[in-house]
Amino acid sequence: MDEKDLVEGMREYISLLQKEGRYSSAKSYQDAMNSFIRYSGTDRIPYTYINKDTLRRYEAYLLEKGCMRNTVSTYIRRLRCIYNKAVENGEAAFIPSLFKGVFTGVESQRKKSLPQRLEVLDTAEAMYKELAGERAGGSGYLFPFLSGTKNGHEEYLEYNAALSRFNRNLKTLKEVAGIVSDVTSYTIRHSFAMALKEQNVPIEMISELLGHKSIKTTQIYLRSFSLEKMTVVNKSCFENVYNYMPEVG
Repeated sequence: MDEKDLVEGMREYISLLQKEGRYSSAKSYQDAMNSFIRYSGTDRIPYTYINKDTLRRYEAYLLEKGCMRNTVSTYIRRLRCIYNKAVENGEAAFIPSLFKGVFTGVESQRKKSLPQRLEVLDTAEAMYKELAGERAGGSGYLFPFLSGTKNGHEEYLEYNAALSRFNRNLKTLKEVAGIVSDVTSYTIRHSFAMALKEQNVPIEMISELLGHKSIKTTQIYLRSFSLEKMTVVNKSCFENVYNYMPEVG
């Protein structure tokens, strides 16, 4: 078997993702590749370098650097994807349970959402027009964060720039309001989703409103019900059992 290079395989896959217009995924693989190169100290990384010990040390390295577990999982899953493709192509050896000893799960984290169309109530539209004034344009978006004139990679770059500005403004607003905890675009989405869940909105509806591809994604995204909500349910359950009166005759 010829000696093949992991970085070469990742670069080829990143190029393929970019050609398909999957720029967010391409950036995710690029970040994972850059991280593993920094850990390895070289960009010449043969597939034979990937083994259980290397993966465990890399996981420990990321955690020591302060990476969140979901970031660790994302980087390792990107490596796993490229390694598995190399195995399929006969470029790397199959090693049973190679990635079993490292974290590749998800801990209630943001998932990629898709564009969606929503009905705007008349009252909300009137308020928007009043706030927007002459800035209201025909970009196709409710708020003028995006121009609606970009395509492909330029559209992706514009989106990321707008999201960064939005989160910077949220941080400033948070500090002015005296809020201690972090407030980001993810916080808003998550709070919105949890508010709907606490109101017993079907998860199918929440999933569609968030733009998730599947309900499984939404189930990972949402945390458990609040303690107050579970207390009410438990209290109701035990009261029904305690007050149960069997029918006689």
